[in-house]
Amino acid sequence: MTDEANEIVLSKQDLREVTAFAAACAEVVLEVFEADQPGDFRPRDAVGAAWEFARGGERGKSLRDTASAALKAAKSANSSAAREAAWAAMSAAGAAYLHPLAKATQVKHILGAGAYAARAAELVAGDDQSVGAEHLRQAVHHATPVVVDVLKRFPAPPDGGGRVGQLIRMLDAEIRSLKTLATDVSCDARTGQADA
Repeated sequence: MTDEANEIVLSKQDLREVTAFAAACAEVVLEVFEADQPGDFRPRDAVGAAWEFARGGERGKSLRDTASAALKAAKSANSSAAREAAWAAMSAAGAAYLHPLAKATQVKHILGAGAYAARAAELVAGDDQSVGAEHLRQAVHHATPVVVDVLKRFPAPPDGGGRVGQLIRMLDAEIRSLKTLATDVSCDARTGQADA
């Protein structure tokens, strides 16, 4: 088991893959927020910034600013589902800032967007937990071999965190159970470009 004081090696490509996974998870619930707050595109901007970084952009001010704006947008939401959707978007932009520390709390940077999005979907469906579970099954399909590998470098997520924490642990278990093929060069599934 990895000592929590140890650092984990993360390449820029690892961060891009994790951020792409988070953006794919969050973007499916953007309409939940936008139905609640028409004309407020702060969560959409956060997901857009996440995709920009994932596709080769720099990790900088745009990600930080849009993540912060999505967090503020969550506070303006009228419904719990819209708030969770905005938090998913904030988490997508924040995924680029996964810290290379072998701490269980870092797993939320990888899986938070998926868990918040699943919770938003549950709430839209009248708090139907089977909807959240199905949403997580769909999120697993976005996990590239690089995302699986990065997740497995970290300890399992901690207990607690209410329903979102439970969803994080469920998603974690599903992704960790995936088998990956070890290759000398990883390839970005979205662009076909080899990792540098």
